[in-house]
Amino acid sequence: MAEKRNIFLIGPMGAGKSTIGKYLSETLHMDLYDSDQEIERRTGADIAWVFDVEGEEGFRKREEQVISDLSELQGIVLATGGGAIKSPLTRNRLSARGIVVYLETPIEKQLARTQRDKRRPLLRTEEPPREVLTRLADEREPLYREIADYVVRTDELTAKQVATQIVELLGL
Repeated sequence: MAEKRNIFLIGPMGAGKSTIGKYLSETLHMDLYDSDQEIERRTGADIAWVFDVEGEEGFRKREEQVISDLSELQGIVLATGGGAIKSPLTRNRLSARGIVVYLETPIEKQLARTQRDKRRPLLRTEEPPREVLTRLADEREPLYREIADYVVRTDELTAKQVATQIVELLGL
């Protein structure tokens, strides 16, 4: 039997990486991992707490290690955190160890999907959410595109439809 390649989902917060990852893993019979959930499991604390105590830099170091560890596995779907691609090491590992799918999502959809979510540390600031998301998009969009093998828009489709589209794109 041919070895299954990893599928890595990247994109901004609110893109649907975790939900789409769930559908992909079920459809393809692959194990699903979520880097944020793995950080929470390893630390015994939620992401917001890690941000509060260690700052973004401390969180990113943990994220880099978790993604390094998980990306060494075979035949997985990995939903990454929106800022994971900030690390050159993480970008290199994702590119080298699997198929990278960028879930492109407009700011309007991100706002709608994250407006009630209090667990997103980067949105817990005085800065209006639209400005935060726009700034993050400006910083991260080129990095997402740099390593993406495929770009899939998520704004007009359900998570299940996006997962189906990814399966078709990958010919699986």
